[in-house]
Amino acid sequence: MKRTFLLPILCFLALQLQAQYLIGISSYYDDSFVEWRFYAEDEEGNEDEGTLKITWQLREDDWSEWDYRIGDAFGTIKLKWKDNLEEWELRGNNTIVTARTIWPGQFKEWRITDNTTTLTLKSKWSNQFDEWLLRSSNEGDFLMQTTYERDPRDWAIEDRLSEKVSFEMKMMLMFVVMFNSTPKQ
Repeated sequence: MKRTFLLPILCFLALQLQAQYLIGISSYYDDSFVEWRFYAEDEEGNEDEGTLKITWQLREDDWSEWDYRIGDAFGTIKLKWKDNLEEWELRGNNTIVTARTIWPGQFKEWRITDNTTTLTLKSKWSNQFDEWLLRSSNEGDFLMQTTYERDPRDWAIEDRLSEKVSFEMKMMLMFVVMFNSTPKQ
């Protein structure tokens, strides 16, 4: 009896889970980069708004840990090692995603993985961090660029990644761009 009852419920829940595609991110304040609003869209075009902000709001100089939330999904992004900005870890939805620089001391190219999928994110230009994209990937395309040139407060995202790429991977891609392209104030 229980098995026949659970099967329709599980099928219904599976149909309700839809891929989300990131479409943009904007700083909440014009003069601070500690709190962000990001936007996602599902396959049917329904938009959802999420938040990304530093964990320790009263210590604005502590950029080592961040929290995000969108709908029922939430998680944390924090430095893997204290005072080493070259490796970050995201934990959310029973998933761990890591991001680390490919070359020590070079913040323009990152390898992001959840140990199933690996993506390489890089800045299009070496002297300006206004546009970021994936180096050739079998999983699709991801492009993030400022809405206004040299203004890191607003970003447009073209997320054409396959459904195989988790939302947490997309969050880490967005975070790496935001963190490395904005002043720390």
